[in-house]
Amino acid sequence: MAKAAARHILVDTEEKCQDLKNQIINGGDFATLAASHSTCPSGKEGGSLGMFGKGAMVPEFDEVVFSAPLGEVQGPVKTQFGYHLIEVTMRS
Repeated sequence: MAKAAARHILVDTEEKCQDLKNQIINGGDFATLAASHSTCPSGKEGGSLGMFGKGAMVPEFDEVVFSAPLGEVQGPVKTQFGYHLIEVTMRS
């Protein structure tokens, strides 16, 4: 079974998500931004979700995690929870 590790930042608007992505592109630290802006409890861990299998996350999230290049910030990705920036850190 495919597994992946990822980190994310969850916010309530697409605009806020895009602003955070721009900050990361311009040298901002993903983990620091996750800790200060993410509405997900994982924000306290720099957005880390650890390892998980395919199907463990909502479909929109899974699609990105199991297809995006490693180490590239993806998003905004809309799910029922809000807007995510996602970085896949490992896949096996």
